[in-house]
Amino acid sequence: MNLGTGGDASAGNRIDPRPVLIVTGLVQEARIAAGPGMVVVCSSSDPKQLRALLTVFDPSTIRGVISFGVAGGLDPSLKPGDIVLATEVVAGDARWLAGLSLNDEVVANLALKRRIVRGGLAGAEEVVVQQARKAALWLQTGAAAVDMESHIAAAYAADAGLPFAALRVISDSAQRSLPTLAKSAIRPDGKIDLRKILSGVVRNPSALSALVSTGIDFNRALRSLRGCRSFLLGSEGFVTADI
Repeated sequence: MNLGTGGDASAGNRIDPRPVLIVTGLVQEARIAAGPGMVVVCSSSDPKQLRALLTVFDPSTIRGVISFGVAGGLDPSLKPGDIVLATEVVAGDARWLAGLSLNDEVVANLALKRRIVRGGLAGAEEVVVQQARKAALWLQTGAAAVDMESHIAAAYAADAGLPFAALRVISDSAQRSLPTLAKSAIRPDGKIDLRKILSGVVRNPSALSALVSTGIDFNRALRSLRGCRSFLLGSEGFVTADI
């Protein structure tokens, strides 16, 4: 990824050796993002934990921040596996611009088997489960999708004067209400608590169908996300995030 050289004009086209900070919510996302030139943090879908993790980073040791992972759809036209390249992130009264524009080659590669849209991301402090809540957020913010990390990553980048970008893949569509178990089954290490899911299904067998459908869509989103790693490696035009 070309995040700029920093320093004075005499630096020419020298590549900045500092890593990019990749912010994720789930361990599956973190594994996809991991690699040379990347420092990856995983919040385990816990905004408070993510804020704590970010306090340990010296902003001078990284050259930019990218929020990378799956998201809930707010735009009813988006389906699981569709890609949202963030133009901005909104949370409450706060708004941050995402400063990354991709070159034609990167966009073309991503678009070979996936739909790509440019739009806003809404930040949430908890999983948005109900379809009605998704619809309300869409009307309120106009955002294409919602996640629990992008607004925190954007705020961190803005405070540090670092470039910021976000790529999120739709996992659950705007029309889908997530099963209650899906909200509570994420362990502190970011992995799925299968024991909790199984015990929940035993107590409420009718939840099985919704969980299976949710799992299928989630796996579709992860496959799409794996194909998006070129976003982390081959992007250009990174500029400082702004409020």
